[in-house]
Amino acid sequence: MLELIDTYWLYFLVGQYPNGPLGGLALTLLLAAGALLLALPLGVLFGLARVSPWRSVRWPVTAIVFVVRGTPLLMVVFWAYFFLPSVTGVKTDQFTTMLVALVVFNAAYLAEIVRAGIRGLPRGQMECARALGLSYPRAMRRVVLPQALRNMLPSLVNQFVVTIKETSLGYIIGLTEVAFIATQINTQVFIRPAEVFGILGLTYFVLCFGLSRLAYALERRLARRAAPSPSSGLRTT
Repeated sequence: MLELIDTYWLYFLVGQYPNGPLGGLALTLLLAAGALLLALPLGVLFGLARVSPWRSVRWPVTAIVFVVRGTPLLMVVFWAYFFLPSVTGVKTDQFTTMLVALVVFNAAYLAEIVRAGIRGLPRGQMECARALGLSYPRAMRRVVLPQALRNMLPSLVNQFVVTIKETSLGYIIGLTEVAFIATQINTQVFIRPAEVFGILGLTYFVLCFGLSRLAYALERRLARRAAPSPSSGLRTT
C-alpha cells in the first residue's frame, strides 16, 4: 500500500493537473464545496417558501422539493447529462453537469433543513417581531432566519459530508473525481484492487469522519450556548 501511495499520490490528489484537467481528490472537494455553496441560497429561498403563509408560494415549492427528494440522484445526473442536451441542444461537460445536479439535489434537502430550523424556533419570536411593527418578510429576515441559520450549522456540515459521498456518482458520466482516478490506478496496477480501493475508502472515511466530528462539536457548542447559565437559575441546597 505504501508503494502505491508513493507512486500515485500526486495523481490521486490532483489527477493530470497541471498537464491536464484538475481531477482526483481536489476535484471532489471543489465539486462538493461548490455544490453546497451554490445550493445554500437556493435552499434558503426554498425553505422560506416552505414556511410561507401564502399558498401560492408554498405549494409550488413544496411540489418541487418533494419531486426532487423522491428522485434518486443518479436519475437527476442522467437527466442533466443525457435528457436536457437532447431537448435544449446544449451539451455540458461532466463537471458542469454534476455540479448542476448536486445543486438541485442539495437545494431540496437544504430547504427541509431550513424549514426545520425555522419551525424549531419558539412561535413567540415571530409574534414579538410582528408586534413591534415589522412586516412578515422583515421579521423573518431580521429576527427568525438569523437564529435558525445558527441552529442549522451542524446539519449543514452533515449535508456537506453527504455531498462529498455523492460526488462519486460523477464516475458514471466520466468525471475524473477521486473514485474515477482510483479506478484508473487499479487498471494500471491491475492485481492490487484491495489496496487501491482500500486507500479510496480510507480517504472517504477520513474526510467524512472528520467533518462528522466537526458537526458534533458544533452541536455541543451550540447546545452549551443555548443552555441557561447556572448563575441565572435557582440554586438548590
